[in-house]
Amino acid sequence: MNGRLIIISSPSGGGKGTLIKETLDAVPNLAYSVSFTTRSPRFGEEEGRHYHFVSKEEFEDEINAGGFIEYAVVHGNYYGTSKSQIERLMADGMDVILEIDVQGADWVRKRTPDALSIFIMPPSFEV
Repeated sequence: MNGRLIIISSPSGGGKGTLIKETLDAVPNLAYSVSFTTRSPRFGEEEGRHYHFVSKEEFEDEINAGGFIEYAVVHGNYYGTSKSQIERLMADGMDVILEIDVQGADWVRKRTPDALSIFIMPPSFEV
């Protein structure tokens, strides 16, 4: 049986990362989709755990091949979600969580209408 795609989105700093970490620790058969990016790793970030770090050329080749379910340019760097990674995990029966911004979530919902989409609303604009 195939798994389900779960989209978690919120404004930056909305708490989605914390909620996802707690959920991954508590729920069996749940996987996290590691995004691809062209930015350099930050201190403490690990390849394949936090992101897949690739060159701009590699990322653009993957765009041209139709390999991303969604992607965006943020502060001059590409970020994207691999279609094949999600399909492989779901084919193995795993439910897959995507941690993406609001625009990315909208893009994925249009391409995958049966995905479960959860928006995390901060308690206030200041938060």
